[in-house]
Amino acid sequence: MKKSLIAAAIALASLGSAHAKDIVDTAVAAGSFKTLATALQAAGLVDTLKGKGPFTVFAPTDEAFAKVPKADLDALLKDKAKLTAVLTYHVVPGKVMAADVKAGKVKTVQGSEITVSTAGGVKVDAANVVKTDIVADNGVIHVIDSVILPK
Repeated sequence: MKKSLIAAAIALASLGSAHAKDIVDTAVAAGSFKTLATALQAAGLVDTLKGKGPFTVFAPTDEAFAKVPKADLDALLKDKAKLTAVLTYHVVPGKVMAADVKAGKVKTVQGSEITVSTAGGVKVDAANVVKTDIVADNGVIHVIDSVILPK
């Protein structure tokens, strides 16, 4: 009886977590953010983005990361401090849906500001927002076509 109660509790716990899709799980499930997932793991940021939030993440696709020269990307992945700065530059505190986006400067989790423009489509610094409002339990993901770098 005790074993079946434990098994039932484990099954129930795993069922509950299967429904909870945080930003990291949502990005991984999308399938086009493998490099981002690898970078988040290398920087030790997975637990942060699985946290309470809410976060707005401007997520570069694998194709966006492919625009970065391989030697530069490899060096970035080995430099945890710089990698953390670059990744947190892609994150804004709060849950900002596409309908709420306004042009101007926005402070990132990294501490610097990104420039959002809305003329002729939404841009974040020099990156185009190509897909919006991918909702997660702890925030929202907007897909961008380039990796943005803090100044």
